Amino acid sequence: MPDSDKLPQWDVRSKAVSHCGAGCTLGDIGAEWLVYAASLTLAGKALYADFALDFAFAWTLGILFQYFTIVPRRNIGRLKGVWAAVKADTLSIVAFQIGLFLGMWLYQEVIFSPGLPKTSAAYWMLMQLSMVLGFFTAWPVNAWLVRIGWKERM
Repeated sequence: MPDSDKLPQWDVRSKAVSHCGAGCTLGDIGAEWLVYAASLTLAGKALYADFALDFAFAWTLGILFQYFTIVPRRNIGRLKGVWAAVKADTLSIVAFQIGLFLGMWLYQEVIFSPGLPKTSAAYWMLMQLSMVLGFFTAWPVNAWLVRIGWKERM
């Protein structure tokens, strides 16, 4: 493994964002299909149910991913590990989801109103583009979290 202290900052930051993005992406995919399969809506809109479940699933998986990164590296107990994971990833996930939700809102409510079906390739292509937007909205937050030591250098 390369020494993270000797890597360029862009490399360390991109890994921190990608680590956050992995949990977010897996959570978002699972939540999207659950909303579809159960025909869930919030305030009469499937998009709002997507937002709520995407965030809940992404946050849960993100914290889980952080926990299993932080605990072995810092050699801390379970409770401290959970708290460290929550501190390390909550703001990162919020920032990622803001970009993702902005992209989703644009293609579901503005560009393709009343929205694309989740069973279409176009929907999932635009979800990927929205996740890329989430990557960039999470970048400054992750840079700050790594700098202050709440998030691990990778």
